[in-house]
Amino acid sequence: MSTATVEKPEAAADNGASHKITVTFRIRRFNPEVSAEASWQDFAIDIDPKERVLDALHQIKWEEDGTLTFRRSCAHGICGSDAMRINGRNRLACKTLIKDLNPAKPISVEAIKGLTVLKDLIVDMEPFFQAYRDVMPFLVTSGNEPTRERRQSAADRERFDDTTKCILCAACTSSCPVFWNDGQYFGPAAIVNAHRFIFDSRDEAGEQRLEILNDKDGVWRCRTTFNCTDACPRGIEVTKAIAEVKQALITRRF
Repeated sequence: MSTATVEKPEAAADNGASHKITVTFRIRRFNPEVSAEASWQDFAIDIDPKERVLDALHQIKWEEDGTLTFRRSCAHGICGSDAMRINGRNRLACKTLIKDLNPAKPISVEAIKGLTVLKDLIVDMEPFFQAYRDVMPFLVTSGNEPTRERRQSAADRERFDDTTKCILCAACTSSCPVFWNDGQYFGPAAIVNAHRFIFDSRDEAGEQRLEILNDKDGVWRCRTTFNCTDACPRGIEVTKAIAEVKQALITRRF
């Protein structure tokens, strides 16, 4: 008769601990109540490299320094609230694995650029959301309220399918050099969300949105650097969407 061996709890714990390595996180800290200047602070923690950067931030906040401040909500890449610059690139902390960042070297974490830092990794998102509101990100129709759903063909739906993926994380907008230099620019995320309705066959406010984006701070400010497309955690072809809005402005066909 074969016998099965049962691993002792302490042995299992040892095996789990053996997967951990020491990783240094270099975090850009800012607290306006303490200093007008930001500074870098290092935290060396033991963590499994298969964990996410968000898990590391939790560990630092819960076990090392409770004053560390950052945003997060769903922790599964849907809410977009934990966008930050990790090793110089805009990413979602909840979707970035430590093992993919060369954990043998310090991993830098800082707030996204182009928006005012309020504390540590938190920025003032109001200008970003104001630009979003300005492009009328909702369906506009005329006539009486329908008694059934507004149907459209699969081809019509596919026309704007890519831009429905936006989660308003601001990773694209805060990666844009034009936005860094001039916060009045609508930014890629607002244009993407305008695109989503401009090319919706059920909507009737396409011309109005195009005129909003035809402003001096609108779509023509884009310099096609592709930073926004590279930064998007949802894989949206942001630069392509912007180009399609420009084309619609020229031809008035959408």
